[in-house]
Amino acid sequence: MAERLGDVASAALHREQPLPALRVTEGATDACAVLVRLFTLGRPVPVPALAAALPTLGVDGAVALGLVTVGAARHDAGSAAPTGGTPAHDAGREPGRWAPPGDEALATCDLRPYGDDAHDWWVASDLTGLAVGGPLRHDHVLGVGGASTTLASWTVRRPVGRALDLGTGCGVQALHLTAHAQSIVATDISRRALAYAAFNLALAAHDAHGAGPETDLRSGDLLEPVAHERFSLVVSNPPFVITPRGQGLPLYEYRDGGRAGDSLVRALVRQVGSVLEPGGVAQFLGNWEVPAGRTWRDVWAEWLEEQARDGVALDAWVVQRESQDPAEYAELWARDGGARPGSDAHSRMYAAWLGDFEARGVEQVGFGVVTLQRPATDRPAWRALDEVHGPVAAPMGPAVDAGLRARTWLAEHSEDELLDVAWSCAPDVTEERHGRPGAEDPTVIVVRQGGGLGRAVRAGTLLAAYLGVADGELTARVALEAVATVLDLEPAEVLAEVVPQLRELVADGLLV
Repeated sequence: MAERLGDVASAALHREQPLPALRVTEGATDACAVLVRLFTLGRPVPVPALAAALPTLGVDGAVALGLVTVGAARHDAGSAAPTGGTPAHDAGREPGRWAPPGDEALATCDLRPYGDDAHDWWVASDLTGLAVGGPLRHDHVLGVGGASTTLASWTVRRPVGRALDLGTGCGVQALHLTAHAQSIVATDISRRALAYAAFNLALAAHDAHGAGPETDLRSGDLLEPVAHERFSLVVSNPPFVITPRGQGLPLYEYRDGGRAGDSLVRALVRQVGSVLEPGGVAQFLGNWEVPAGRTWRDVWAEWLEEQARDGVALDAWVVQRESQDPAEYAELWARDGGARPGSDAHSRMYAAWLGDFEARGVEQVGFGVVTLQRPATDRPAWRALDEVHGPVAAPMGPAVDAGLRARTWLAEHSEDELLDVAWSCAPDVTEERHGRPGAEDPTVIVVRQGGGLGRAVRAGTLLAAYLGVADGELTARVALEAVATVLDLEPAEVLAEVVPQLRELVADGLLV
């Protein structure tokens, strides 16, 4: 698609500007252009052109699957999907959408290629606001977006027994889980979302000739559909958007969980441990409110204390990726439903968001990735609350997996055991030295991680000296005693300074 559209039109489409893509596909008859106009841009295409683009399925097959309508054929807005098909709707199931003339076809849904390094899938969802050209329905089913790809990138891909996709939407996370889970339960409060997920999973299974794990789709809110069950991995891209209640605003199922403030994410933190087996991991995205006079770390410390009181204390690794003030947040989500900035509808939503935040004294809203782990042994839980706004490794899953293992090892081993390991600098670690021109010694030494979270650590003389010999040959204890001897210092003094830094470098993956 990117090659066919070109760099300019592709970049514009990512900014939700369709005009360049419409121009470069206008009148085109090649298959890629026809399918982009139909399923991505939501424009009618000539039936003969669609027939040529779908030589095996054919136009009749696409109609039977509920992917397109032709001529005056329409589906009732409240009807179920055709057997085996998508949740088809009248010409897109959007108010104001018209039926195409008899020689044209119109998409009922967004359909696009999606995949990872090892898989190629098709993902169907509702037509975007870009294609519809107006406000979305309240039960709109979102397709592949920035949040879903972020979660997919950060998810740990260990082989697991049972996996749960909580709030599956159109099934993006469930598709990824099919590659490393023996069985999958996917839940959502939206039956239309579950219908899309069923279609996408069935299509993927068909492409894979039926190979893959058993998948169980269930309707229900949060953990209700899986109460008293246990999973090795839970992933969730929940409807975490903080939305004002009771102010006449459009509420969308895909982004709004029906709760005030950030209580949905807070409830997930408190409850998810009940469905994790020992050693099980939960990963999800979220927003959290930061009241005036507090920090986001204060908020999370409170949440985790609540969670520990309610059940088994979980290991917690929270990475805040972004922070917005109330106005920035309101501007983002008031636009999301299709309201034009400057319109009366947009102004009402903007004001409602600002008033809602003011009522609770909210100063900032954080966004990030949450990884929780149920300890497999009887030990205190560990916590890591990090803030990283810059680029990170892609995918991040391997770094998260390594970080979980490293932090768990640190929690289960003593300082003496830490010092008895022959650590070495990870292959992606580099050292930078900064100094005045002509000076013999650097004034600043920075150790930088090339992958993972891209950590940059300022190293003092003792840490720099240790890292210079950390090649896996000498244990940390022997190496640090040698540093003490060379610098004519007491070994205890060197250990007191370096051991806490050593723990951080091991946790973050700079030492392995």
